Amino acid sequence: MLYVELVVQGLVQGSIYAMIALGLTLVYGLLRILHVAHASLFTLGAYAGVLITNASGSLALAFVGAALIAGLAGVLMYRLAYQPLLSQPPFVALIASIGLYIASEEAFRIAFGAQGLSFATPQMQGQVALGGGLQLSRIEIWMMVGTVLIIGVLAWLQSRTRIGVACQATVTDPQMAESFGISLRQVRDINFFVGSALAGFAGVWVALLNNLVEPTMGSVPSYKALAIIVLGGLGSVPGTLAASLVLGVVEAFGTIYIGQFLDRNAIAFAFLIVVLMVRPQGLFARR
Repeated sequence: MLYVELVVQGLVQGSIYAMIALGLTLVYGLLRILHVAHASLFTLGAYAGVLITNASGSLALAFVGAALIAGLAGVLMYRLAYQPLLSQPPFVALIASIGLYIASEEAFRIAFGAQGLSFATPQMQGQVALGGGLQLSRIEIWMMVGTVLIIGVLAWLQSRTRIGVACQATVTDPQMAESFGISLRQVRDINFFVGSALAGFAGVWVALLNNLVEPTMGSVPSYKALAIIVLGGLGSVPGTLAASLVLGVVEAFGTIYIGQFLDRNAIAFAFLIVVLMVRPQGLFARR
């Protein structure tokens, strides 16, 4: 029963990682940019979720508002910080992204204070018995359901709609796609909006789990998201999803068996190092 509980807890944590890492994967697959500032959109979504919920009392409105705010902020970030640097070597955009993330942390601290914000009334409280003594909180259950639905919609959009096909064509050959009438600017805006909205959505879930939003809450998830897109094979959406769930399960088991030697975050990066020593291309990518 312990193993089942650890797997379930790992999948819950992995679903959070997947929501954050998907945005990074979408951006890297399209522009080959390591979008470190993505973590600030995760934090922005969390703040927006708490503020909207406390003001309106509606959690549904908080999710929609957080996704829209983070999505629009992501497009603005692309327009102002990345678009002017697309002709430069990739490390230039990476440096700009790191600086943007640090500036965002300070902006959150100035705007909302260093102590963080909480929900005025805790949301989705209570446990649900799943049988065999296994229990999950309502937040965890809805988070997993929401993640599955969003990933399903994203997969449908990518494979069954014109904009999804346009995104895939742009990743494969931008010049050829543009010659067939695809607007690279529109595709990139949509890509950043979707990826950033996912980060904002994940931020609200983490805020609900912890009932706390802090200026630095995006630091550790962003590092793990970077590790996940490496494990999954850079730019691979299916690989990112699989690596997110694997990492969540590895962390869950690791905290039981080697938690006295390494904390949860150290376990994740130790796993990354071991994997890269054996498979430098990642778990789910070809050489």
